[in-house]
Amino acid sequence: MPELVVERMVSFLEGIGLPVRTGSIAGRSFLPGITIDGGVLVIDKERLLYPGDLLHEAGHLAVLPPDKRSEIYGDVGTDAGLEMGAIAWSYAVALHLGIDPAIVFHEAGYRGQSASILENFAAARYIGVPILEWVGLTTAQTFPAMRNWLRS
Repeated sequence: MPELVVERMVSFLEGIGLPVRTGSIAGRSFLPGITIDGGVLVIDKERLLYPGDLLHEAGHLAVLPPDKRSEIYGDVGTDAGLEMGAIAWSYAVALHLGIDPAIVFHEAGYRGQSASILENFAAARYIGVPILEWVGLTTAQTFPAMRNWLRS
């Protein structure tokens, strides 16, 4: 099952224009089995612990302007606004793909706040949507439906 979920995620990401490749990741990475190399999501399938992390990292890239994506190596940094946008984006993608959002918001992530995030989204309290709206990807009225998946 996890392999099929990863394949579905990768197919979607490549389809919207976010490059993904598989390969070995030397040393530590911010998230197990995932890193970013010049805007390309790299998956080390031997070390990938949480497939949903792929959507979250992709969300970071999706909210960046296109010219900034290729400048990202390792992780995307600590901008809290972009973090919130990535959270909302990855939730929308999970629903779009028919993937349980709990795969993205797993217990080992989000500084122990995964259950709260899932509870808020289930109650239509959509954190991070103002960021997505600001960059032109959705509106507060239509989320989790998206106008675009990538910031242009």
